[in-house]
Amino acid sequence: MSMKLFKARFTSGAHKLVRTMLIYSLFCFILAVNVAEAVSIQDDCKVRRCNHQDPPVRFPFRLEGQQSPHCGYPYPGFQLSCSENKQTLLKIPRSLKLLVKHIDYEAQRIDLFFPGRCLWQQLLDLNLSAFPFVKEQPGFSRLKVYRSQLAESKYTLFECSSQDKALYSGYKVACLSTPGSQIIAFPSEYYDYPENLLNCSYFRNFSTPISPYGIRFQLRWYKPDCGDCEAQGRGCRLNNNNSTKEQTECFYIPKHHIGLGERLMVAGIVLGSSIAAAIAIAVGWRYRLDKKEKESQVKIEKFLEDYKELKPSRYSYADIKRITNHFKDKLGQGGYGTVFKGRLSSDVLVAVKVLNNFKGNGE
Repeated sequence: MSMKLFKARFTSGAHKLVRTMLIYSLFCFILAVNVAEAVSIQDDCKVRRCNHQDPPVRFPFRLEGQQSPHCGYPYPGFQLSCSENKQTLLKIPRSLKLLVKHIDYEAQRIDLFFPGRCLWQQLLDLNLSAFPFVKEQPGFSRLKVYRSQLAESKYTLFECSSQDKALYSGYKVACLSTPGSQIIAFPSEYYDYPENLLNCSYFRNFSTPISPYGIRFQLRWYKPDCGDCEAQGRGCRLNNNNSTKEQTECFYIPKHHIGLGERLMVAGIVLGSSIAAAIAIAVGWRYRLDKKEKESQVKIEKFLEDYKELKPSRYSYADIKRITNHFKDKLGQGGYGTVFKGRLSSDVLVAVKVLNNFKGNGE
């Protein structure tokens, strides 16, 4: 019985160990998946460029197709893209397209260039509410009080039928004009219109945040305010814990960036090592169990050999159940187990002790 008890206890312990190691391996797998997901999110927002000469793109801007929406500020004007010839492009609804030449994240300044031939045409359909930039104002500082109102230039356009170019010298918008119709523009605050407008009719008014006569522009953005983060050498991002989706926060940027491939490799090594360790321990435990069982079997055989003159007998667990009438008559309880009354086939009464914590079928 002691041999069967040892085997049952040892087998139970092995099962517990294997189960524990499987749970540990599962935990390592979940940890590896979470690490990979976190790395994926981090790498998703890392600095990007359209080409090595163009400015780096990071928060509050994001590069469309290369960075997820959460990587940029959720306001029109901060979504950049790469043109067909790999230039950094700023698109403002509904019509304006400008090339980005430089971004100063600490000063919150952006340098833009218009590559087309008719800026007037694009500005006519510009959605001013989607334009987050303003001209740099005198006395700008890193104080928290900024001019957030867009400085607009307003123009009044006239359509004139006269072909006398001298009449409209200095006012004609060539790219909007046609051979039979001349478009001329005056600042809206200009009240002293020339007398030659007798051949002209009112066309429309429009407002613009930048000069329609220029091609290069240096503008600032005042919101979001990430200049302090940049000045401290820290990064800036959306604060996801804040109920206001536009709230930002500073965060520490590790000096040494570990790429996605390296982190996944580390996670794979950790996971693989844990599984290998679990298998090795389980194999070692099984080997030890088999060795102990063989040693116990040898001891039993030696005992039977040494005391064969006393005619010791070997009984199976089924025999023990029959002898004790299925452990019906309990004689007592000891520190190591319970004693039951039994009867051999020769009507000899015996006492059978079943050890505590005994599990299994006894075979």
